[in-house]
Amino acid sequence: MAFRTVFIESPCRLSYKSGYLVVRKEDDTAKVHLSEISTIILQTRQVYISAYLMAELSNNKISLVVSDSQHNPVGQYLPLYGAHNTSKRIAEQIAWGEPVKKRVWQKVVRQKIQAQAAFLAERDYEKEAEALKAIVPEVRSGDTTNREAQAARIYFAALFGKEFTRDLDVPTNAALNYGYAVLLSMVNREIAARGVLSQVGICHRNEYNQFNLSCDLMEPFRVAVDRLVVDYLTVDLDVGMRRVLGDLGNTHARYRDGSYRLATVISQYVQQCLNALNKKIAVEDIESFSLI
Repeated sequence: MAFRTVFIESPCRLSYKSGYLVVRKEDDTAKVHLSEISTIILQTRQVYISAYLMAELSNNKISLVVSDSQHNPVGQYLPLYGAHNTSKRIAEQIAWGEPVKKRVWQKVVRQKIQAQAAFLAERDYEKEAEALKAIVPEVRSGDTTNREAQAARIYFAALFGKEFTRDLDVPTNAALNYGYAVLLSMVNREIAARGVLSQVGICHRNEYNQFNLSCDLMEPFRVAVDRLVVDYLTVDLDVGMRRVLGDLGNTHARYRDGSYRLATVISQYVQQCLNALNKKIAVEDIESFSLI
């Protein structure tokens, strides 16, 4: 099973040979078999990549993430056809009714707030954790009363201080944004592999957002990023911190009475949400997980 996140941090040439990613630098050559790779993150723009390799990355459903001059993810290369029956999957997606979309969104928001509450409790913010637990049953279908935002205000104030907001230009937000971009790329990969459109969401509907559905389904997993930022960020978003966040998929979550890689849990969660939206399972049957 693919599990490695490959970071390309210095000038090089990337090519394909006999099932391997070949990384050539001036003084060294390295190879990694494609079957071991889930994501490649380019942390430098001084990279030349062959069209042959690009095609093989698509065939193997490997995500390629491109960073800007500040090393922040700004783009992603994904397969054009993630499933053999893409047209059918898209037709099903377009037919999703508003009631089931609202119920799935309710489930997503409740799981997100539960994860936030559990993290706060773990870090001894008991008062705030109890406040979030009380919000969970108040989340209505479609979250029409916006309990998600209410929970977020309590959550971030507890973790980073009452003056903290998500629009401040501070290292904490830089690290959170980087981690969320990595998480988004992981969810994008799963959605593309299942042949549905990332543009068509269940709650996010921004006409300028190509990843509305991914932004919907990534929500319960944001806490995994928050934990890494709380635990590892020191002064600034440096190379080491980017590596920690880039390897997000290899952190673990409790799921189905065991411990699984986060990438595996995300894959299962995306599939179950799509099954619920297509009415193959009940919304209540979307399985819970714990990021603690």
